[in-house]
Amino acid sequence: MKQTLQTLLTYGREQLKRRGSPEPELDAKYLLLEAFRTDMVHFLMNRSRELPQNPEIEEMTARYRGMIAQRGKRIPLQQILGTQEFMGFTFYVSRHVLIPRQDTETLVELVLKEHPGNNEAVLDLCTGSGCIALSLAIMGKYGKIHAIDLSKEALKVAEKNKKQLLYGEMQEKVVFLEGDLFAALGINDSHEDDVPPVAEKAKLHEIKYDLFVSNPPYIPTDVIEGLEPEVRDYEPRMALDGSEDGLLFYRRIAAEGRPYLKDGASVYLEIGHDQGEAVKEILEEAGFTKVRIIKDTAGKDRVAAAVWKK
Repeated sequence: MKQTLQTLLTYGREQLKRRGSPEPELDAKYLLLEAFRTDMVHFLMNRSRELPQNPEIEEMTARYRGMIAQRGKRIPLQQILGTQEFMGFTFYVSRHVLIPRQDTETLVELVLKEHPGNNEAVLDLCTGSGCIALSLAIMGKYGKIHAIDLSKEALKVAEKNKKQLLYGEMQEKVVFLEGDLFAALGINDSHEDDVPPVAEKAKLHEIKYDLFVSNPPYIPTDVIEGLEPEVRDYEPRMALDGSEDGLLFYRRIAAEGRPYLKDGASVYLEIGHDQGEAVKEILEEAGFTKVRIIKDTAGKDRVAAAVWKK
C-alpha cells in the first residue's frame, strides 16, 4: 500500500485511540503537521499523494512515529511539540513547567482591563513558564515586573520565553527571581551564566508593589492522583500541589505578602472552581478589602481579586 499523509494520519489516529488518547484525531494531525513541517492547507492539498521514498521523508516519518509513541504514553501534546499558545503568543514549554491554560488568560485579561498600566511595579508569584509576567509586559504599560519561582529549571524556561518574546529595552522590564515566594526578594549572589538571577543587585526587600498576580499550586494533594495522566504523571507536582486542602499558597500570599504591597495595591489570584469562598475568607481575614470572585468564560469561579489597605 502506498504511503501518503492520509495513511500516516490514519495510522497515528488508530494508535492513539488504542492507547486512550482523549483526542486521537486532533493529536495525530498536530503531530503530523509538525513532523512534516507543513500546515493544514498543504496537508489538504497533498494528503492523497504518494510520498516519495527518500532519506528526508524517511526521517520525517520516523519522527512522526516516534511522536505518536510518546503521545501514546500520555505525554502531553504541548511537551512533545515544545510550545503552547497563550494570550496569542507562543510559549516554549517543557516538563519543568505547568502548561499555560486558557483558564489563566481570564486572570491576565482581567488585570489588563482593570489596570492597563501606568508604570506600576508588578510581582508575579509562582511564574513557571513566565506566561503571566511576559504577557503583561507585552500588552500592558507597567514598570518593573518581578516574577518568582522556586524551580531553577522552570526559570530557565521562563528566561527562554523572555528572550523569544521581548526585545531591546523590553527585556529589562521583566526580571525572573529564584526563591520560595517572598524569600526571593534578596541580593543576587549567583554568578552562573546559565542560571536565572536570584534577584537584582538591589535591596528588593524594600520594594513595594502596585500589583500582585499569581497562578499558585491549588490542587489538594489527594486529588492529584485522580487527574488525567498527562497532568498527574508529566506536569511538575510542585506546580500542582496546594497541600491537603489546596489553600496553602493563598494563606502564605495573604499573610506574607502584605509588607510588599503599597497602600491601595491590587491582588489577582487564580483559584480552583470550588475555592472561591475559601480564598475570599482567607483574604478578608488577612485584612484585604473589596474581595471579589470572578468567573471564567465557562461560568466557573476562576480569579480572586482584592485590594490591600493599611
